[in-house]
Amino acid sequence: LLESKPDNFTVLSRFIVMLRQAGKLDRAPRFLKLADRSGPRVAHSAGLHYCKGLYNRFQNNIHDAIQEFNFARKDGEWGQRALVHMIEIYINPDSENLWDNPDDSNKDQMENMRIANALLDELSPDKSVRIRVLECYAAMSAKTKPMVEKATATLLELLEEDRDNVPALLALATAYMLAKQQSKARNQLKRIAKMNYDAAIPDEFERSYILLADIYVNRAKYDLAQELCKKALQHNKSSGKAWELLGLIMEKEQSYQDAADCYHEAWKCGGEASAPIGFKLAFNYLKAKRFVEAIDVSQKVLDKFPDYPKIRKEIREKAQAGLRP
Repeated sequence: LLESKPDNFTVLSRFIVMLRQAGKLDRAPRFLKLADRSGPRVAHSAGLHYCKGLYNRFQNNIHDAIQEFNFARKDGEWGQRALVHMIEIYINPDSENLWDNPDDSNKDQMENMRIANALLDELSPDKSVRIRVLECYAAMSAKTKPMVEKATATLLELLEEDRDNVPALLALATAYMLAKQQSKARNQLKRIAKMNYDAAIPDEFERSYILLADIYVNRAKYDLAQELCKKALQHNKSSGKAWELLGLIMEKEQSYQDAADCYHEAWKCGGEASAPIGFKLAFNYLKAKRFVEAIDVSQKVLDKFPDYPKIRKEIREKAQAGLRP
């Protein structure tokens, strides 16, 4: 269908999501180019910008994703979808757990929150549950007790209307983690893990599996964590977080070769754009005595992140020493 009608952006956007889930996102640029060349007006169409934004977001090219979504955000057909992606990125640009850096309130984060809230005001006034959940994430990103409590109250209200709403349950688990109530968070996530998978909300299910797996890893329940990671990968082979957690489990069990293989997948899924993942991959190559690969990955990280010198000292120099006779 895309070969004969490459500018069918509804199909193209779904296809990009499917390629990601199948672990074949590297095939997407060909179809984006086909669409680009299909007519003089297509290059400036909101649908194409949205599809490019989607691809860049999946590739961890956050700056390019924001730029592409921004071109689409005023469009009648694509605007609301583009806005949701932009808001999600501004709330959590690094796709990390909101509670990992509870005291992080730097200028960049404050500016991101300001932009996220301004974009929320542009969304349709007919607020769906998804939009209200998004507003709760924006409130929680302030990481202050009153805002977390406000978000928690809203989410509990939403769950009174629909007790099995997965996006609301996941957001509530996040609120409980921010409030340092891990057992309550775990209970919400366990509820989701027992539900039948719904392909209409794949990201929410995946994130729920990963968050619960993360909690299990911290409690040294590696078998349960692995099971959840494999469940996430069953539905999305490009789940970098699932591969990263599997790598961490292997590393903790001192299976450095297996850990390196998992971190390699995580590194690929993130478009080789994460210095911490690159470091973990290079470290496990070093421990597995795969010195050439350790040096290669270290160099790639340093090329992209010259202000990340610890990989030079802790990995590259040791790997170079390991190669000497």
